[in-house]
Amino acid sequence: MSFQESPRPSDEEEAFYMQCRAAYLAVFRSSLTNISSKQQLCRVLQQAGRNPSHATLNKYWTNRTSKLNFDDFCEILKNDKKTEESDLLRAFKKMDVNGDGYISHSELEKALTTRGEKMTAEEVNTIFSMADVNKDGKLDYEEFCRLLVSTVEKCQMAALEKLEADAKLKRQNFGSQSYSPPKSSAAAAQVSAATQQADPDTTLKKDTRSSSRPSSARSRRSSLSNSITMMTSSSTKTSKIPEPLGLQEWHNGSMKGCFFVEEDGTIASLQYKLHVPQTTSVYLTIQPLSLSHSPDKASSWLTVDTAVFVMTAGETKEDSTFVCFTESKDKEKFIWKGELNAGTYYLLPFTSGCRLKKRSKKSLSNKPVELVYRTDTGELDLSRELREVLSDIFEVIDLDGNGLLSLEEYNFFELRTSGEKCDKDAWAICKENFDMRKNQLTRQGFMELNLMEATEKDGDSTDLWVTLEAMGYNRMLELVEACPFQIHVHCESSQPSIQPLNLDLGPKLLNQALQRSITARAGAKALRGQDNVFIYTYRGEHRISSLIANKTNQKVTVHVNNEQSRNCCSSRGMTVFAVEVPARTKIVCQHVLPISEKQDWTYNCVETILPSM
Repeated sequence: MSFQESPRPSDEEEAFYMQCRAAYLAVFRSSLTNISSKQQLCRVLQQAGRNPSHATLNKYWTNRTSKLNFDDFCEILKNDKKTEESDLLRAFKKMDVNGDGYISHSELEKALTTRGEKMTAEEVNTIFSMADVNKDGKLDYEEFCRLLVSTVEKCQMAALEKLEADAKLKRQNFGSQSYSPPKSSAAAAQVSAATQQADPDTTLKKDTRSSSRPSSARSRRSSLSNSITMMTSSSTKTSKIPEPLGLQEWHNGSMKGCFFVEEDGTIASLQYKLHVPQTTSVYLTIQPLSLSHSPDKASSWLTVDTAVFVMTAGETKEDSTFVCFTESKDKEKFIWKGELNAGTYYLLPFTSGCRLKKRSKKSLSNKPVELVYRTDTGELDLSRELREVLSDIFEVIDLDGNGLLSLEEYNFFELRTSGEKCDKDAWAICKENFDMRKNQLTRQGFMELNLMEATEKDGDSTDLWVTLEAMGYNRMLELVEACPFQIHVHCESSQPSIQPLNLDLGPKLLNQALQRSITARAGAKALRGQDNVFIYTYRGEHRISSLIANKTNQKVTVHVNNEQSRNCCSSRGMTVFAVEVPARTKIVCQHVLPISEKQDWTYNCVETILPSM
């Protein structure tokens, strides 16, 4: 099901963040207040229906932790799910030696004082005295579990009702959803730049509530409202860039790649170097790559937006200059047409993050797909489903599309999945054991290599799952955390050459190109009463992006409210958030796309400077 046809996850996320907000505001006056101690972390987690152990608290509050913000709190709740009643029952049944549905004091004491985080006898007595409702010396653990879960739910409901009833709390600001580890304020703000945004699929839903601006007069004077209505007719009537006449006669260079969602929610991709021998007209395109084995089943990632930013290839980041990007759209294809001078350029793939996000691994209830099985003769072999997926992976990592994997292409795969490279000696061994042609690995050889790894582990699929998950697949072998794409560079007068490269400056260069593309196409609007804080709002054919420029000598916090937007999804994943912008710094605030491209959509955003706290 395509993104547009499946709004339900957005509703679930909206409810999740409302619960996070309710729990946070049950402890703190504002969700912009930081958690400043392990005790505070424990309290706010308990308000969210968790019962954190010492191990859990120590995991998130280390000796180097000085503070956690609302974003960090949301991420903790994502990672440490609420204990379900079935999990509690399962744990108690292990203590119930005779299986009669009751636990004696001695059984409970033995379990809690000898396993896991050991309790004292006094602590066990306290628990038992509270749980032994009938005072018969036995604990009816099924009833206890029901009461415990019911109490947790009532506490959460009370927090939500308090939030809903208190108009002041309702207007409180809450941060961006993007997670970043505890850092200095400046570093944390840098992480929130557009190239590092996470979990971005939440709908900006219709809301009759008033704007979430702070109540101070100073804040009201410092607001800026932007409203843009995008009509479906406007995109269809936009003059699409026509394909050049005789394009099939032009020189063509192509390269494949893939966007991957990292563990922290950021999106990674290879970058490329393009060399143009002489000045020429260029027709540049990028689009998601379909890998479906079933002609009637569209690849789920085809709705992901893609773009290529072009920068001159200088020796340093400062030497590189922004040239252009694929701004026009025709169905899934994004296009730029123009002239490039002879020289070398960086091609920097980009996706907004609105439709590619980190997925919950606990949302799948079905059993994982079988990867390896034993044949009638007792030999190990790869399952049909795994072979299809490995064939697709081969298609993605075969960057030049010649049907073979060079050592360089294979190493991009190895670095992605294991973090290690295959050297020339190991490659020579591969040549002796697996099907190769012209010193390159064939599709069959790639299958044989993966079968050998499974055989060496005697059928244990653990390493295979590590590989598959690193490539964006879930346990049902669905590609959900990656988007393969294909770039084509057509040159009229000369043959272009494209090479993939590991570019350390890649994220920085992409962010620089993204910022310049926005500031070059959008006028600066100063926030009222703040002559040195500006908002740039870029309106493209299919995407709206905003940038905050802080030209003051001190950090500013900008509150962003999208509650009045319609049919929109944001890369931030929340309708209301706050962005810290360090002194004399620009930060991409958010990207917004329509949920349904067949309907009109309205971007309505209010940006407000928050007073220093």
